[in-house]
Formats: sequence, structure tokens, C-alpha cells
Amino acid sequence: MSKDSQEAEKITEKQAEERIAALRQRIRQLDHDYYVLATPSASDLEYDRLLRELIDLETQYPHLVTADSPTQRIGDAPLSELQQVTHRVPMMSIDNTYSEGELRDWATRTQKLLDSEPVQWVVELKIDGVAASIIYEDGLLTQAVTRGNGTVGDDITHNVRTIRGLPQRLLGDHPPRLLELRGEIFMTNQDLVLLNQAQVEASKPIFKNTRNVTAGTIRLLDSRLCAQRNLRFFCHGIGASEGFEATSHTDFLESVRAFGVPVTPRVKGFSQFEEAVAYANQQVEEFHDLDFEVDGMVVKVNSYAQREQLGATSKSPRWVIAYKIEKYEAETKLLRIVTQVGKTGTITPVAELEPVQLAGTTVSRCSLHNYEEIQRKDIRVGDWLIVEKAGKIIPHIVRVEKHRRESELPEYKFPEKCPSCETPLVRDDGGVYIRCPSRSCPAQWKQRLKYFASRDCMYIDGLGEKIIEQLVDAGMVTNFLDLYSLTADQLAELDRMGKTSAQKLVMAIAASRSAGLARVLNAVSIRHVGQRTAIAIAKRYRTLAKLMNATQDELADTEDVGAVIAESIYSYLRSDEGVAVFNHLSAAGVLLELAAEDAASGLSNRLEGLTFVVTGTLSQSRDVIHQQIEAHGGKTSSSVSKKTNYVVAGDDAGSKLQKAQQLGVPVLSELQLSAMISDESNSKAESNDS
Repeated sequence: MSKDSQEAEKITEKQAEERIAALRQRIRQLDHDYYVLATPSASDLEYDRLLRELIDLETQYPHLVTADSPTQRIGDAPLSELQQVTHRVPMMSIDNTYSEGELRDWATRTQKLLDSEPVQWVVELKIDGVAASIIYEDGLLTQAVTRGNGTVGDDITHNVRTIRGLPQRLLGDHPPRLLELRGEIFMTNQDLVLLNQAQVEASKPIFKNTRNVTAGTIRLLDSRLCAQRNLRFFCHGIGASEGFEATSHTDFLESVRAFGVPVTPRVKGFSQFEEAVAYANQQVEEFHDLDFEVDGMVVKVNSYAQREQLGATSKSPRWVIAYKIEKYEAETKLLRIVTQVGKTGTITPVAELEPVQLAGTTVSRCSLHNYEEIQRKDIRVGDWLIVEKAGKIIPHIVRVEKHRRESELPEYKFPEKCPSCETPLVRDDGGVYIRCPSRSCPAQWKQRLKYFASRDCMYIDGLGEKIIEQLVDAGMVTNFLDLYSLTADQLAELDRMGKTSAQKLVMAIAASRSAGLARVLNAVSIRHVGQRTAIAIAKRYRTLAKLMNATQDELADTEDVGAVIAESIYSYLRSDEGVAVFNHLSAAGVLLELAAEDAASGLSNRLEGLTFVVTGTLSQSRDVIHQQIEAHGGKTSSSVSKKTNYVVAGDDAGSKLQKAQQLGVPVLSELQLSAMISDESNSKAESNDS
């Protein structure tokens, strides 16, 4: 008998009842911290000790055991078979697409069905697990059912009770009478690694992927086996409910999170659909950060009222679509880990692999992104790895096949000095990246030159990586003034560079002098500054001289900038490096003001400070007109208000035109908008009163 059990014998039943209540509350809080908040507040040892004490007390006083006790997650005797259950509300499938164009077409159809009224779009991860419905009655978990055919599913309550992150009883004093939560049951990649290690030790077959093992586990008749596999759950939707109110998806998720239920992470809302698409694509590029499988993104209409208005087809709701990605996996061996130095000093570890075919290409190298990823996935040289390619994104490591480790492999030790200049490395404050702080580092300079010459920056055709390597290694280009001072004779002496190629490169370098301020700001590798930010800054300040006089607060107030980027720009412009860079560019004759061709093509300020709403049927698509307005400094909105300066109305403009007339907002035709943009005097077009 354990020490805790012996101590339990010494207390009265009343004391046991009080201690049991305290233990349950503490364990539920630890589960909530770990699975919902992702901030563990106790060690595994402490958690196990508390659970063991609770088990001992409930064993001694079995009449005090309740259905929502954490001990009931351990599992019970096997069932003879799974029962079929009819869903209270059908679990419909959702439409999906692999095309960004089709995603936009869906949004256009959706807005048309809603008479072009403002829509907030919600983007969330599409978890690659097993869909399930979890039912709470008066706050108590009473039933869990698989999706099945959408109408009828399997009763998996006995197994779902073992999911530690899912509360047996909802938090709060006033739970709804009925709340049916819908979401995905899944397993993390690291838990699959541990499971397969255990399978090999027990001479049992390994599992291929997390989805297959989840699908099999959740239908097991023996919940004790399910309890050993550490399944998890993320909520992403609602079914039947009584006594629960929410007007939108984001409101719903906030309420569910307060009940102690884990919800799908990284959910974000947008008023502009293009921003939603950009966020979805950004998340795909960051899938390597996740320890669970995701096969795309889901885009939803946020408003429940608009969802009801949109309705559904015979198969799928019209208010949601899955933006899926093609995924390919392969197994290969890690031969070595090397490091690369980026243009801002970031040290990136790179895996060199035994070449393997993946989605029709041979993969032999793969970014490991940062040191924390190596630690989290426990990646060691000599390991067998699962490599995945998702869509057009570069391959990444999904997990280590630890059961294939034939011997103890040493942990990877991150270098303490820069591999290029041997400067001691530093870690970002509160971040995961390790950097070389020396801006004179040759490897950084090569990467900055490469970026400077790229298409979205100064666009110096012919100045590629091999040429840059030779120029820097030979000491021919140590700054931007050196670059613009190169002659054809100097370049002709480089390997694989003839006289004709050398002359073309000199001409390309000379042509880049007129690129203009927006491209220059993007090209000089100011930390946090990319193309969009550079354009916003150039549009506002027009010349480097005016930009140099801007305060940090003024910079932060610029659209697409904000406090962090503003601090970076302000500091760079006043740093020794920044002063030297712009002095060199100025001496080289590089244009440090808004280029004339940029102004003509859209980087003008003719519409600066004006907000437009575009509505009705027009000769061009609404997106094209939005781009024209924004290119000339204006802002676009999806709804008419007192702050709206103009409404651009086409045929069948509908409610937005009526609201503009009620508020006295000037109305323009498409032709009048074009005249406003092309008018050199920046005069305002007359409103259309019709």
C-alpha cells in the first residue's frame, strides 16, 4: 500500500470528501493549464502524485466517486460493441478547394448572396484528425459520437472520457442546459513517436501516422487502452444547444474557452477577404511550428445571422470552405546539420539528408528553422526522419522515428560563434532566433547583397549568388558604393563572366539607380521592413530627407507600420550603419525619393486620407478598383458610415447606395473615380446625386 494510501486511512470520511474535492479541483486546473492555455503549471511528477492520491481516496470511499472525477479518464471494462447514435443536428461535410482562385470565387458568391453587406471572415487551422460531437447536459459530459455518415455515428463516450484536455464538467456556475460541441480528436506527432517506441518494445507493429492511429483508437472497445494513447480534442463548431447564446463564431469560441474546452488555435478574424487569404497562406508557411497534423485552413463567415441567411446545399453549408493543401511524406536519414547566416544575422540550422523523392522532386536539404525546433522534436544526426512537403512550401521535418534509433545519438549542440565571422552569437530577447550581431559579417553582407539585387528590390538582373560570392570574397564590394563603382573590366575577370555579360551587368546596376525610395527601403534589409511596409513609408514621406525628420511616433502612425517596425526604422536611420548605407547610395547617385514611374503606376498620394466604399456592378472587379484606390493612397471599407468620404456605385448598388444618400456621403460613378485619380490637380470629383 502506498504512503498516500496509508495516510488516507487516518482521515475521516468528511475529511476524505473535502480532500477529494480539493484534489479534483486542482487536477482539473492543471489539465486546463496544460491543454487549453498551453502553459503547464506543474511537473508530471506532481500531477501523477495528485492523481494517485485521488485514486487511493476514491478506492477507500467508492461511494464518493462521481462521473466527472479525473480518475474516470483511466478507462473502464471493455464494451461488447459500439452503439449507433443519430445526431441531433446533422454533421454536414464542408466544400473544399486546393485553388486560391476558387477560394476567392467562393467569397465573391458569398458576398453576392448577402447582397454585398459587410462580412467578417474567420480563418482557422484545419486539423487532420477525427471529427466528433461532444455533448454536455447541465455542464456534464454525457455523450460523444463520431461523425459517421453525418446522420448516424458511433457512440465513443467511453473513450472520449479519457481525453485529459477535455473537461468532464464545464467550468463556471451556470452551464447551458444543452451544448453540443463539434471538433477534431487528434494525436500529436511527439505522442506518436512515444507510442511507436512502446510498440517496438512490445514487439507490436508501429503506426504510420497520427490520423490513422486516432481513427483506430477512438473506436476501441477497451477505453483503458485508449487512455494510454493521450488523444486530444480541439473544438471548432457548435451543434444543438439550449440555454446558450452566441451571435458569432468568435463569440462562441470565447465562451467555449471559458468553459475550459480547448479550441482550435490561431483563429483570426478579418473584415477584408484579401487579408484573410494572406493570413491563410502565412499559416501554411508556419505549419512546421505545429506538433499536430494540419491539412489546410478553414475560412468561415463569422456572423451566425449571416450563416442562417446563406443556408446550405444538400451536402454542405454555404458559409464555410476548406482551403486544402496537398501533402507528401517520405522517410529519410539525417546525415548532418549545417548552419546558414541570413541577411539580418539569423542563424538557421539546415538538415542535410539522404536524397529522397518527394512530390516529384529530389529533396536533400531541409530547413530546421531554429534551435528550439531541433530541441522540441529531439532531432539528432543519424536519425531517421519523416519529411513532409505541403503545397508549394519548402519541405519540413514532421517527426523523428525514434523507434529506429539503433544506438544513443548525441544531442545537437548549437554553435556559440558565427560560422562566418566567429562573432559570439546572441539570442533574441524573448524570441527563438539566435543571431550574429555583427553587421560586418561577410555571410550577412552576401545575403544582403543578394536581397538588394532581387526582383522585388533593386532588380539587378545578372547579379546572382555566384557572382556575389566572388565579389565579396575578393574584397571588390564591401559596401553599396563599391557595387555602383564596378566596371565591366573588373567584372570580366570573374569566373564564368565574359565581356558581354560583364557589360550587361554594369548596365543593370546603373539602371537600378532610378528604382526609387520604396524599393531602396525594402532593399537595404532594415529589420521587420518588407515590400508592403516600404511602399507605405515611401507613399507618406516621398523623400529620404523628409523620412529622416520623422519622429518615431509619426512612423508608428503610418499604415502597415506600428510601434515595433517604427522603432526598427527610426533606429536604423540613425545608426552608424544606416547613415553609411544611405551616404553610399546617395554618393552612387541612387534615387532616394519616390520614383516618377511609381507615382504614375500608383504610388501617388492623390487619394490620401480618403475612405471609399465600392458597391454595385461595375466594368472592373471590385478587387481591381480597391487596388487602384489603395495604390493612390486611399483606403477602402466594406461598410458605409459617417467616416466614409465617397461611395463608388455601379448598377444595382442596393442598400449601400441608400445608406450613402441618407448620410449625405458623396456618390461617384466609376468614370468619376478614374477622373479623380488622373486629375493632376487632385481636385475632387463632383458627386452623383442620382
